[in-house]
Amino acid sequence: MMGEEKGLLTKIGDAVGAAKDKAQEVGASLVKKAQVAALDAKGEAGNARTRVERKARVTTASVKRKAKVAEADAERTLSKAKRKVKSKVKAAAASAKKAAGNVERAMSRKKSAAKRKTGAARKLAGRKATAGKSAVKRGVVKVKSAARKTGRAVTKAAKGIAKKPAKTTAKKAAKKGRA
Repeated sequence: MMGEEKGLLTKIGDAVGAAKDKAQEVGASLVKKAQVAALDAKGEAGNARTRVERKARVTTASVKRKAKVAEADAERTLSKAKRKVKSKVKAAAASAKKAAGNVERAMSRKKSAAKRKTGAARKLAGRKATAGKSAVKRGVVKVKSAARKTGRAVTKAAKGIAKKPAKTTAKKAAKKGRA
């Protein structure tokens, strides 16, 4: 009877040992699977972070490029307005100079003989003086209108800078940047 009990206890002990081994294997397998899952999750997080960083860099570069293009357009528009103003001022100055020359010629006395002027000659001289005065008035009016137009052009150019973003040049620059 003792041998039988021993055989049964041995079998139970062996079964318990086998169960322990199996449990250890299953536990080790679970640990391994958990580690693999953790590594996969870590890798995915790293990939996602890399993608986000890359997208942020691309977006930043794009914004910088567009800002540069807009700034260049603003500078171009401003210099164009300045040139326009200068040309208007030069034209107004030339017109005023011409008017002043007309006035000077009209007002200057002609060298005449020491004889008396006839009535017709006096009328002619009076007309020339009047013509000189009207030429001065026209010159002043031209200068004023040129100044007004210039002011309008500058205001318009400044509004244009503030309002419209540069679309076409931005697209061109973007294409150049990608190519």
